[in-house]
Amino acid sequence: MNNRLIVALPLAALLAIPALAQTTSSSTDQSQPAAQSASTDSSSNATGKAPLAPPSREGFWGRVNPFARKKYVQRQTEPIRDRVNELDELTSTNSKSIKDTDSRAQAGIKMASDKADVADQHAVDAGNKATQAQQSAQQVTARVQTVESVVSNIDQYKASNQTEILFRSGQTVLSKNAKDAIDQMATAVKGQRGYIFEVQGFSSGKGQIAIGNSQKMAESVVRYLVLTHEIPVYRIYLVGMGNAPAPTDDAKAKHVSGGRVEISLLKNDLEQLSANTGAPATSADAAQQPK
Repeated sequence: MNNRLIVALPLAALLAIPALAQTTSSSTDQSQPAAQSASTDSSSNATGKAPLAPPSREGFWGRVNPFARKKYVQRQTEPIRDRVNELDELTSTNSKSIKDTDSRAQAGIKMASDKADVADQHAVDAGNKATQAQQSAQQVTARVQTVESVVSNIDQYKASNQTEILFRSGQTVLSKNAKDAIDQMATAVKGQRGYIFEVQGFSSGKGQIAIGNSQKMAESVVRYLVLTHEIPVYRIYLVGMGNAPAPTDDAKAKHVSGGRVEISLLKNDLEQLSANTGAPATSADAAQQPK
């Protein structure tokens, strides 16, 4: 029995040698294409490095001996740990780059939004100023049209009020009723502009005597206007008509008996122009305003 075992062991060893040689050659053949593919794909990796190589041959005792497994595992896992650390650093760098890019993008968006808000505010201000300018232009146009209308009619006076003062024959003194009537007309033009008083005297009689008497009656009215109501003389037009015929409602003229004075208040549009444009009163008109 022992003899048989001694013969069998050498035979088994002889049979195992060819199998071990075939295994070694096959592992060598497999490592060569793997190395070639690693060199080809190294440029496409995230780290830019070649992929990990397959484990090197450890020999029979390196694969079988249990006391050598710890060092073997360390040698095999150390490149993996290094590659994992590199990937962690690369991931951290990429995260920082992404955050930095995002923060810069947000800052750019905020800056653009602020500039857009400022531009909108400037546009609103420009619109308001344009509206104000248009309103001012319309006001100026309206005032210019008013001025043109007034200037074109500056010498056109319209009758505003009229009264008649009666005198006895040969008398030139104003009665109380006559003064009241004159006061009522003169008070209405206090502080105004663009008016004149037209004073016409009429007297009975003939020729120069009638004209002189009518002149004296009209002068008494003018004197009262100037001294009592401070009406400027240049605003009063006086004329003695003598025994000129006075018109009536039935268009038939008749001569007067006794004496009378017609006082007419005439106005143009100068007062309206002053109210619209706010033009200051002249020194002559300011002197007659009540204090």
